[in-house]
Amino acid sequence: MAEWVQNLMDSMGYVGILLLMILENVFPPIPSELIMPSAGFAASRGDLNIVMVIVVGTAGSVLGTLPLYYLGRVFGEDKLVKWADKYGKWLTLSGKDIKKADDWFDQHGTKAVLFGRLVPGIRSLLSLPAGMSEMPLPKFLIYSAIGSAIWASILAGAGYLLGENYDRVEQYVGPAGYVVLGMLAVAAVVWFVRRKKAQS
Repeated sequence: MAEWVQNLMDSMGYVGILLLMILENVFPPIPSELIMPSAGFAASRGDLNIVMVIVVGTAGSVLGTLPLYYLGRVFGEDKLVKWADKYGKWLTLSGKDIKKADDWFDQHGTKAVLFGRLVPGIRSLLSLPAGMSEMPLPKFLIYSAIGSAIWASILAGAGYLLGENYDRVEQYVGPAGYVVLGMLAVAAVVWFVRRKKAQS
């Protein structure tokens, strides 16, 4: 994958970075932890400009959030509430739970979008609840852009500084993402157990 990413950037330059970052949000198996450090390495060689790498990477990341955001808008809270009331008992999920989750996102959505963009594994998925809770598009884009710019700067900067060893960035960022995902999984299990106890 690393060689394919590098070849695409070598042949398409900034357009390649833009396309890869859009795809990374729609198809998470293409990781930004590989794309942006590779672009940073290309900038360290003088092939690209580091500022343009960050700007284009951020733009691609933000554009890539839109498909899932609009998917959330299309289905919306009402349809999900109806679905949960009809089928959600198998997941111990009710329409009331969907409403509570939506209310939480209404209160904390900006922070979730901003900081969630820095977390590998869930960064692209946050667009779905943002759309579902009907977060205004301008607000969603602004917070996505800020979070994405920070993330792109960290990764591209690391690739720029590490040079030929840019592929090590993924080794350090990857485990951090697994820790966060593990914490989320534990929180989900705790919620599930408490809900079961409350129902019994």
